[in-house]
Amino acid sequence: MEKEQNQNFKDNQTPEEENKDIDPAKNPVENEKDQAENNENNSDENNKELTPEDKIKELEDKLTRSFAEMENQRRRFEKEREEAFEYGGFNFAKEALSLIDNLERSKNILENDEKLKETDALKKTLEHFDIIYKDLMSIFSKNNIKPIECLNKKLNPNYHQAMMEIDDNTKEPGTIIQEIQKGFTIKDRLLRPSLVGVAKKTPKETPKNAENKENSEDK
Repeated sequence: MEKEQNQNFKDNQTPEEENKDIDPAKNPVENEKDQAENNENNSDENNKELTPEDKIKELEDKLTRSFAEMENQRRRFEKEREEAFEYGGFNFAKEALSLIDNLERSKNILENDEKLKETDALKKTLEHFDIIYKDLMSIFSKNNIKPIECLNKKLNPNYHQAMMEIDDNTKEPGTIIQEIQKGFTIKDRLLRPSLVGVAKKTPKETPKNAENKENSEDK
């Protein structure tokens, strides 16, 4: 009796309902075929949606984006190449400035040596130092490395670094009146800032302060 009921139930099922009852694990070949057919139907529907004009526009858009990306890469490469050519020796130039510093320090030490003052040996040594210094500055200049002019100029934080303030009523406050260490640029870039001393106004003494100062001196 049960067999007859099952048979009647299967006979009354539609093809779609029969497919729903199929277990994919038990019928892998049929399942793959169904999947392939569904993919083909979907692709056909997508192709039907796109007209030839739409396809052409899509291809043109892809080509435009590709050309734009290639142009951006070319510009980046050109910029990197130019910077490498112009500033490739930046670190070397910065290290080479220590030669200038050592020459100036050595020259000051010799000039302040009491035993060597007014001697022919000192004069000849200083002359050689000057020759070496000029040669170095000439080499730097040929490679676009130039000293920063700072004396008697207003302090510019982009090129100068104030190390001290010096009382000087003859100069405007913020005017550079002493160069502690020479600064340099390489083309339009700062290689190192100038270390400087700037002027400041001497505070005026009030009558009370002057009187107190006189009284302290009398004591």
